[in-house]
Amino acid sequence: MNSPDTPAGRTRFAVDIGGTFVDAIAYDEETGQIRLHKASTTPGAPERGVLDAVGGLATRLDGVEAFVHGTTLGLNAILQRRGANLGIITNEGFRDLLEIARANVPGQHMYDFSYAPPPPLVPRRRRIGVPCRIDAQGDVVQDLDEDAVREAGRILVEEQGLASLAICFLHSYANPEHERRAARILRELYPDVSISVSTDITREYREYERTSTVTLDAYIRPVLSDYIGTLEARLTEAGLTHPLHIMRSGGGAMTAELARRAPLMTVLSGPAGGVVGASFLAREQRLPKLISFDVGGTSVDCCVIEDGEPGEVHEAGIDGFPLLIPIFDIRTVGAGGGSIAWIDEGLLKVGPHSAGAVPGPVAYGAGGTEPTVTDAALVLGYLDPAAFLGGDMSIDADAARAAIEAKLAVPLGVSVPQAAASVFRVLLARMVGALREITVERALDPREFALLAIGGAGPLLGPMLAREMGIATTIVPQVPAAFSAFGMLMSDLEYEFAATVLRSLSDDSLAALESEFADLEAQGDEVLSAQGIKPEDRTLIRRLDIRYHGQEHSLGIDLQPGDTAASVLARFNAQHEARYGHAMADTGQILTLRVRAVGRLAKPALRELAPAGPGGPEAVGERPAFDVAVGEIAVFPVYDRTTLAPGHEVSGPAIVEEGTSTTVIFGDQRLTVDTYGQLLVTGTGGTL
Repeated sequence: MNSPDTPAGRTRFAVDIGGTFVDAIAYDEETGQIRLHKASTTPGAPERGVLDAVGGLATRLDGVEAFVHGTTLGLNAILQRRGANLGIITNEGFRDLLEIARANVPGQHMYDFSYAPPPPLVPRRRRIGVPCRIDAQGDVVQDLDEDAVREAGRILVEEQGLASLAICFLHSYANPEHERRAARILRELYPDVSISVSTDITREYREYERTSTVTLDAYIRPVLSDYIGTLEARLTEAGLTHPLHIMRSGGGAMTAELARRAPLMTVLSGPAGGVVGASFLAREQRLPKLISFDVGGTSVDCCVIEDGEPGEVHEAGIDGFPLLIPIFDIRTVGAGGGSIAWIDEGLLKVGPHSAGAVPGPVAYGAGGTEPTVTDAALVLGYLDPAAFLGGDMSIDADAARAAIEAKLAVPLGVSVPQAAASVFRVLLARMVGALREITVERALDPREFALLAIGGAGPLLGPMLAREMGIATTIVPQVPAAFSAFGMLMSDLEYEFAATVLRSLSDDSLAALESEFADLEAQGDEVLSAQGIKPEDRTLIRRLDIRYHGQEHSLGIDLQPGDTAASVLARFNAQHEARYGHAMADTGQILTLRVRAVGRLAKPALRELAPAGPGGPEAVGERPAFDVAVGEIAVFPVYDRTTLAPGHEVSGPAIVEEGTSTTVIFGDQRLTVDTYGQLLVTGTGGTL
């Protein structure tokens, strides 16, 4: 932790809100120094937690040249159903589209006869259809009834008192004329009402998915807009003169003004920061295969990174609601340091319920009564109560032990250490499942990858997970507890534009798409220009989503100069075979064309540290802890990370503490420090 001061020189800030803590880091571009401060998340007033975290690093922000922020506020609003009361205006006869949906049952509920889909966010009385129709080619079949739009607005705004509206018409991806006209009418009548338009978010087909996407956007827009506006004002009062940037779910950042206009793009911005940082390390250190393993207080987020590029999808879902936005292919498990361990019909379970920031684990002494993963870690000796968060937070280890005994050990008929170790066994099984989804199930061998352990609990759990899956190397980077915030400093400004085209892949169709690509690139240039990016710092990347005729889903292929239909199809076939194990002797079909607009920003560079002097590192103490290599309590020497330098080696069992995070090395593992000060944990595979 750090004492606050006023930044001098070229300083950049990044802040990430998690379920339990807010992480803030300050990076000095001249010295390379990184300072970290954590503060508790404040769900009732999230900007207060941000300001508390920032205030631990700087009393004033006059010298800050960049400020990037990632937040899960929009995601939490969806998960907790705390978004805006909103209405939907769509085509006459299609008001029930959200409830009809795809009429399918999720795989995990295939044999659950009691399964019921989540209720729509918008009740039927708040969904109104108006006469109008555009066909799939973009031709107007029936003109928009403007009086019906005005009447719908009157019912939803004046009678029902709604402050947010979503507009989505059939085939508007091919021609957004009716959506834009309806939006203009409503904005003129009700300037204080938030209006979300489907084609402002995505120009892709699939009416249900596009309707769901714009509905979620309208649901969180007032929440995010108020929060961002309040935070901007408070940061300006503190002296910030440069624009506030918000992290995007698919990597990159955008200005706060753009985030207010497209809040859904930020819904997974917190985990995205960790993926961006992991991709940066993979490229800088030439790590061809890397898995980011981000463990926070409420969740675990995993992503595969190959050749420095993270997996990406353009269709995802949140709590059963589909989204058509570009996001990283992240697998999330509701299990983290604050996850509650509980007994269900004699079986031990961990998560998905979390103690969160309020009341938090039992050991926090803030009213929590249910044992958590953090409480189990204290019982097993992995965490030092006196050094938690650098000693800035009071911890009651006796209360944690009592809760484990009463709620877990006694019901299970085992000792307290056995109960605490079982918490980690169950937690580990869930994490292994998440990693197998993005590796083994995609024909990837996890043993060929390195594991990047980040988040507050990542360094503790990473070596355990590596043993279980046979992963040779676990990497613990600098400031692992705030690595998502660090990753935000690696971000460029990015925005993506897309349009559905549905054409056969041929040289003629590629030539015909030139004008449509030019239109999307013009939009990208306009957005980057509005964010102050110089022309020489802009990059526009073209991509085609291609499928075989008759397929439902597609694969993205980046276009290269001089590409022909044959060269594009060859790359598609190769990617299809790598992903699904086969390719077809069939012509391809272009589904969607995309343009990613990138505005390059200055980034911190990795700095090599001075090598260690003669002699090995000295432990600062020791304590008993549970060694999974032998299945019993052993004596663990304890090291202070600040005393470890490149070239140092430590044999397990051992513990490395750094205030905001703890790395645990077990008896069959070894730790070395690389030239960048990263901890590398290696060893043979094993089971817990």
